Order: sequence, then C-alpha cells, then structure tokens
Amino acid sequence: MIFFDIHDGTGKFQCIAKKGALPDGDFALLADTLDIGDIVSVQGALMVTARGEESIEVRQWRFAAKSLRPLPDKRHGLKDDDERFRRRYLESVRDEAVRERFLMRSKIIQSIREFLLKRGFVEFETPVLQRLAGGASAVPFETHHKALDIPLYLRIAPELPLKMLLIGGFPKVFEIGRAFRNEGIDVTHNPEFSIVEWYEAFGSAEKAMGDVEKLLKNLVVEATGSAALPFGESEINLEKPFSIITYRELLTHYAGLSSDEIEKKSAKELDALYKRLCRPRLIQPTFVTEYPEEMLPLAKKLKEGIVDAFQLIIGGYELVKAFSELNDPLDQRKRFEREARKKAQGDEETQPSDEEFLEALEYGMPPAGGVGIGIDRLTMLLTNTKNIREVIFFPTLRPK
Repeated sequence: MIFFDIHDGTGKFQCIAKKGALPDGDFALLADTLDIGDIVSVQGALMVTARGEESIEVRQWRFAAKSLRPLPDKRHGLKDDDERFRRRYLESVRDEAVRERFLMRSKIIQSIREFLLKRGFVEFETPVLQRLAGGASAVPFETHHKALDIPLYLRIAPELPLKMLLIGGFPKVFEIGRAFRNEGIDVTHNPEFSIVEWYEAFGSAEKAMGDVEKLLKNLVVEATGSAALPFGESEINLEKPFSIITYRELLTHYAGLSSDEIEKKSAKELDALYKRLCRPRLIQPTFVTEYPEEMLPLAKKLKEGIVDAFQLIIGGYELVKAFSELNDPLDQRKRFEREARKKAQGDEETQPSDEEFLEALEYGMPPAGGVGIGIDRLTMLLTNTKNIREVIFFPTLRPK
C-alpha cells in the first residue's frame, strides 16, 4: 500500500494505492517511478481512513508530466535569496505561503479595478513605448525603433496620455500597468514595477484624498478581513482617520529645520532630508501635503512656491502620490522650461518638455485630480513583507 498527496494549487488530497486495486503493472510502475514533483492524473473511489481523513482509493493513474529534476527540500532548499528570486516557481510550488502572497497581489489589483469601475471610471491602455518619457522625474530606459529610425523610451508613468484622454472628453479614466525607471535596485525599488493611475475631471487633491482613504480601508478589510495590519513587531491601524501633516511641518519636527533653513535649501536637499529623517518615522497612515512646486512640475499651484499635492505614507513607505492637476498651458510651459534648465545643469531626473501634451493642453483640460498608487509596495504592506522582490514574481536580477 502506498500513500501520497496530490495538490492542484487550491488544496491537497491524500491518495491510497493498493496493489490489488490497480491493473497489472500499474502498482509496480507507481512504486518504482513516482517522485515528488511528478504531475499525475488519478481516478478512484472516495473513502475515509481509520483516522477520519478523506482519501481517494486509486483505481487508475497516469503521468501527465514527469519531473526530471528533484524539487528542493521543503526545509533546506532555496535558502539563498538570489536563488529564491531567480527560481521563484520552485519556491511557490513548495511553499503555500509564497503562493498566498501572490494571490493577495492579484486580489489587490482586482479590488482596485472594481473600486474604480463602480465609480464610473473607464479603463484605458496607453503607450508603453513613448517618444518622450514624461509624467514623472526619473531616468528612463531608451531603445530604438528601426523602421521609424527614432529613439523611444519605456514609460516612467502613464500620466500625460491619461490627461490627454481628459482633454478628449473622457471625464474619469484609469490605467493599471507597468512602468519602468532606469535607476537603482533596493528593498523598495525595482526597475520594472506596477502602478495604477486615475484622473477625474473636476476632481482635486482634496477629493482624491478622501477617495484614497476609502479605497485602502475597503481593500484592506476585503483582502485580510481586518482593518489592522501586522507590520514587523507593531501594527498599522487603518480604521482610524488618516493623519494629515504638511511637508514643512515634518521637516521642522523630525529634521529640526527652521523656516529660514527650509527656505535656503534646494528642493533636492530637502527631499534627501525628508526621505532620511522624516518618512521612516511615519508608520501609521499619514497624508503629507503642500510640497514645493519645484518637486512636482505637473501639479497645480496652491500658493506661492507650494503645490496642491499629497503623498500617503504607511509603514515608512510612499504608497500614493496625488495632486490637483495643472491645467494652465502657459504655466506648464514655464515649468517644463525650468526642468530643461535643470537638465542642462546635469540633473538627470527631470521631465522633458512635451510639445504634443502642451498643444493638447491649449485646447483646454478641465480641472482634475490625479492619483498614482504603487501596487508592489501596497502588496508589501498587506503581506507584511520588507523587500519588494518578495512581491514581484519575476524581479529584475543580475545574470548569473
């Protein structure tokens, strides 16, 4: 008699093969050749063992696929992180917790899509290959189109095409997809990553803030069954209203900067201090508002030098960036010109002047609110994971 378990990704079931219950030779073939990792088809009668476990008494079986390599040992195999990430399929086939993590990722994407569709948003697909890599400040990947003999760039954000859809008469638009940034790799950054961006005509940063809070609270409860998330040794509570604090207040409180010191420092210097001293301290959900205009050249001005924008920080991670969209083509052109001057001075992380977008803007874009959410970091939060590569099935790795 041989006992073995089969599973199909949704659960496992015990099988019992008895010599007398199988056709001639089938029992011996099973005993001699069946290995862990083999894919088999089984037919038989449902039974309950003396210990009360439902099982299949095998009457027929056959190989669907033979595993020619032994699977890693469940306890000791694939302990090296690089090997785990490189051969994720082996980790997931052996570890239910890994499969659950990626099922959670799928559930998150589905919940976001349903949230937006129920509110009348229309899903679009915008170009991944772009003539100019705009919509965010980052270094793009460049390629070349042979037939047109032009350089093209992998998008760093879908923002500008989505805003052109607003101009085209679609009041509520969104996209879930991939973006690319030719920058460093660390525990919160992968060169290829997943985002959702949505834009709403006659919306604003203030409305977007309420929508984001509602989305995340609903999503967390739907996905986990609780508004409280374990985070390391602490707990993140999404049931309470999210906190709100300005960018300057954070720099004063955590970086110890006076108003005069803030005024004297460049946006890059302030951003470095914010990321090092302020953001890691924001564990509970916190909206950070009123960013310097220089940092967000596509955002509408709130007051002199400040834009109407926010980021949502949870667990020390930036999960959401949103703002009231700049719809003044003259102001937008000035912002692009300032970006060009920064690039001429050696700053690689600038936004190019997109004449096609400026032309579209001159036809008139309604006031709008826009939101961008990093799906990978959101998955990290909901799965209590500290490395972005743990939530991307095929992360970017150096070749062996």
